Amino acid sequence: MTEENQNNDLPQEESASQESEVALSQEGKQSGKKEYRRGIKSFVIRAGRLTKGQEGALERQWPTMGMELEDGPIDPKQVFGRDGHVVVEIGYGMGQSLVQMAQAAPEKDFIGIEVHLPGVGSLLNHAEEAGVTNLRTYKDDAIEVLKLIPDNSIDTVQLFFPDPWHKKKHHKRRIVNAEFAQTLRRILKPGGIFHMATDWEPYSEHMLEVMDVAEGYENIAGKGQCVDRPDHRPYTKFEKRGERKGHGVWDIMYKKIG
Repeated sequence: MTEENQNNDLPQEESASQESEVALSQEGKQSGKKEYRRGIKSFVIRAGRLTKGQEGALERQWPTMGMELEDGPIDPKQVFGRDGHVVVEIGYGMGQSLVQMAQAAPEKDFIGIEVHLPGVGSLLNHAEEAGVTNLRTYKDDAIEVLKLIPDNSIDTVQLFFPDPWHKKKHHKRRIVNAEFAQTLRRILKPGGIFHMATDWEPYSEHMLEVMDVAEGYENIAGKGQCVDRPDHRPYTKFEKRGERKGHGVWDIMYKKIG
């Protein structure tokens, strides 16, 4: 895929993250109600071969940890059987860091969203090895999944190392845009956090530009500023390798204020 989740060591063309444009459907125009319509995607699905380990993990763990669009709207309290801090990660790549976070914070509940089947298999394999039970995953487009999440029900949304779509003509494919910000605002609880990370400075500038003017958000670090890398976001091999080459990483956090 062309959507990159670099924190999990995927090459740029083989990771997943998602976006769509919010638009009015014909029915929505008549009723005056906004509905989501699939617009420009920020990912391209490419063929990927499952390893035996990934295939086995999918067979064993999907019945317990897998979630389906066809099951309809969800209530995180029912999904996890408790009223905990809920984290949604969009485009987790091969899943190592998401499993690490779930293992390090058993008091929290995590929902991952990834369109790349080998990545889902890898996540389930790592989760099985780590023995985590506070993790669920979709293998679907995030925009479709977000429709199923209730208003004001999520504490944190994570978007780590999405594809920056470097060329100007491809900037419209970037997942971080005004419509996406408001999609997340709907599901975030008051005071909830939208946490982004990127190793492409121009994309960090784009994120700040979009989010600093987004209605209902406040930059935790101050307008136009990034936060220090938080301890709860695991270092990955990709990130360490990039740092050795002098690459920077920018963490950006916004709080829902309205």
